[in-house]
Amino acid sequence: MKIKAVMLEGDSLGRTNKLAPLEEFVDLISYPSTPQELVLERCQDAQIVIINKVVMDAPTLRSLPKLKLICVTATGTNIIDHACAQELGIQIKNVEGYATHSVTMHTFALVFTFLSNMPYYDRYCKSGEYCTSQLFTHFNKDLYALENKQWGIIGLGAIGKSVARIASSFGAHVSYTSTSGRNQDDTHPQRSLDALLKTSDVITIHAPLNAQTHNLINASNLPLLKEKAILINVGRGGIVHEEECAHALKTQDFYYGTDVFEQEPMRANHPFLDPSIQHKLLLTPHIAWGYGDTIKKLVAGTIENVKAYLKTCAST
Repeated sequence: MKIKAVMLEGDSLGRTNKLAPLEEFVDLISYPSTPQELVLERCQDAQIVIINKVVMDAPTLRSLPKLKLICVTATGTNIIDHACAQELGIQIKNVEGYATHSVTMHTFALVFTFLSNMPYYDRYCKSGEYCTSQLFTHFNKDLYALENKQWGIIGLGAIGKSVARIASSFGAHVSYTSTSGRNQDDTHPQRSLDALLKTSDVITIHAPLNAQTHNLINASNLPLLKEKAILINVGRGGIVHEEECAHALKTQDFYYGTDVFEQEPMRANHPFLDPSIQHKLLLTPHIAWGYGDTIKKLVAGTIENVKAYLKTCAST
């Protein structure tokens, strides 16, 4: 008899069942999405649960006595109570490295949109205003170069290093702060968070969400940002205190771009929907990880995690 496995968020991998190859090895049930109140009902008999954003807290884990493996179709595993899982002998497997290139691309897409004032120039042409111009060109908004700018990186893991390499190739001067204290890189100077915020023209966040990084950027340090600084979050939404960031955008001259939110989907009446700060914001709906073949890589990594677990089961 095959081990029962449940995929709770199939649509997060696209609208077709990308994990169908697992049906050869496990008895797989896949749901397009799962509200938190249905998690226990759907996972009750499962030995393997595959998730992306569904929270597996201690009460949930303790209510699933058959659960032995949680596969996360992502890198971050902060949605799981690790201490409780370890206590109960539940393994946690994620997929690392699949989206490094993709998130790097999205980081630069956000930064370049701000530097180029692209939305303004796009609207200028499409509105027909360019058709009435007496000149072949139009410089009504500044265009900013990366050359000789200070680029600060918060979280120098694989993605942070990828961004650092490319930013350097554009002539930016890269420095970093390590939120864990474990990442050391002699290629770039390491600075305290406050020093990084004070000196950087561009700051990009590539850190995981944990106790050390929750609300790391907040009302106490946002005032340190340089005039016209660009702050980009492609890490996790909870790293930037959203209400305090929205308030700071009203009184300070900086720009904020984010692909991640503390609550996803973005909640109604979010402070970032304030019309008065729209010109300082770029918002995307958690898509940075999805360029090119990243979903294929993620699916392949998840399947390998399940197969590795089954192999250990077979050998015991």
